[in-house]
Amino acid sequence: MLLKLNNLPILLLALAFLSACGAGSTVNAPTAAPAPTTAPVATVAPAPTAAPAPTAAQVVAATPASAAGEPILPATVTDYQGETVVIESIDRIVSLSGDITEIIFALGMGDYVVGVDISATYPAEKTKALPSIGYQRRLNAEGILSLNPTLVIGNEFAGPPEALAQVRSAGVPIALTANPPTLESPAQKIIFVARALGIPQRGYELAGQVEAEIAQARAEASTLPRQPRVLFLYLRGTDVQQVAGANTAIDAMITAAGGINAAAEAGVVNYAPISPEIVIAAQPDVILVLTKGLESVGGIDGLLSIPGLADTPAGQQRRVVDFDDLYLNGMGPRTGQALADLVSAFRAAVAQTGGS
Repeated sequence: MLLKLNNLPILLLALAFLSACGAGSTVNAPTAAPAPTTAPVATVAPAPTAAPAPTAAQVVAATPASAAGEPILPATVTDYQGETVVIESIDRIVSLSGDITEIIFALGMGDYVVGVDISATYPAEKTKALPSIGYQRRLNAEGILSLNPTLVIGNEFAGPPEALAQVRSAGVPIALTANPPTLESPAQKIIFVARALGIPQRGYELAGQVEAEIAQARAEASTLPRQPRVLFLYLRGTDVQQVAGANTAIDAMITAAGGINAAAEAGVVNYAPISPEIVIAAQPDVILVLTKGLESVGGIDGLLSIPGLADTPAGQQRRVVDFDDLYLNGMGPRTGQALADLVSAFRAAVAQTGGS
């Protein structure tokens, strides 16, 4: 856009005014933000014909507060229910879920976090050192309030509502973002968190980086010679054994990586208990699991003892791919990198099954 010279004095006055308005609205930020640790590597279970291990994920580097400007408070956000939340201070943040915790650290604001839930596993050396408030779906108000938070932040799955209401009644703002099971979710959550912390520009920059990584991985997926059939299993020992169908983050990841979600194709929506009928209908080329889940059933041998799995194409070739829980399923700052690793695993599986 071209500016006429006779408007230059007005422009200079406007710029001076804006600079003056922004001068007194900051709070103190940490002098240096902790850098995330090396991302957990997605691995493929060892077997003679197993797909090669995906490459190591690159870490989304945290941006120091001093490099990107101090937070501007008070900040105002609209939560997933349409409620306006005003944040006066971020001096003591309690994060209610692993994806939100990871976002806070990726934004360079981890020094403000004073408590996390048990799903917060990244960056590992930082989250392990923080007090735990339990699991985000089974929160205890007293445990949260004992940390004297000035902001409680999480996603829509936090609860129970009674515990959150008790925290709000104590005068602590709670900012909860939507968490849709789509690949638009990471950027949406990043921007929400950044706005709540008073650093919106940093949020836009990180969201843009993540979206670019997702787009690059999708482009790579489009070059697969064919779509492998994939069955995802959520496992917690023998007590919980489920498949992920449509309307799940896992479904979004599988399809974006160039695979066919066999459970969704069989009509499963959300999560459902695994059954011989589903396994027979699925006939997967790849069995996809979370690392902790695979460990909970005793590795590949324990996994293939689940009725029907050993007789599938994936089971016969022991083609089992496992990823860290938060890395694959978190829809956070590393989603684009996880998607790229998933594409690599699918490409290897297609090559082993004869390509096209």
